[in-house]
Amino acid sequence: MSIGKRLKRKGLKKILIAIDGPAGSGKSTTARLVARKLGYVYIDTGAMYRAMTLQVLKSKLDPANEEGVVELARRTAISLVNGGELSVILDGVDVTEAIRSEEVTKNVSLVSSYSAVRELMVAKQREIGSRKGCVIDGRDIGTVVFPDADLKFYMVADIMERARRRQEELSSNGAELPIVQVVRELNERDFKDSTRETSPLRKAEDAIEV
Repeated sequence: MSIGKRLKRKGLKKILIAIDGPAGSGKSTTARLVARKLGYVYIDTGAMYRAMTLQVLKSKLDPANEEGVVELARRTAISLVNGGELSVILDGVDVTEAIRSEEVTKNVSLVSSYSAVRELMVAKQREIGSRKGCVIDGRDIGTVVFPDADLKFYMVADIMERARRRQEELSSNGAELPIVQVVRELNERDFKDSTRETSPLRKAEDAIEV
């Protein structure tokens, strides 16, 4: 019997699965498919930070203004709705597509690096994940948000493959960028994500690398 069928059998407890990895590593696609297979809730934590970044940009606030960003975050309502496909709701408005813009991508690492912003988002993520029966992806799920997750995975992929995926995503949102630029931006984001003081991107010791 497959793992999926075993987990879905009546009487077996639902678990929490954490999937981490850098941008374009395939973690979101994998997490979404696993959640669908198991009948679990899918939580895209990166979408929450993107929504917050979109809010900053819509408010004409400088993303480098940490104090202003944190204050705005405290007044912002972000929720994830699973209705077949995940929808991201920002202050009552569906921003699922808008958060994938190039401008949001350029600024999300900075906004998500602020410790107070992460604390607010982590609290929301823990509240959702506490119900179990969830597949959660991000960059610090297995290390910070849910260090006691039942299963942890860390996704890796070649930089060119990651860039190709990211280029396709941008293209679907109307932005055409040369692959060289996408590679450069991914490398820059990897550096920012892995060197930030709060919740840096890293593989949990007990995570399975995929």
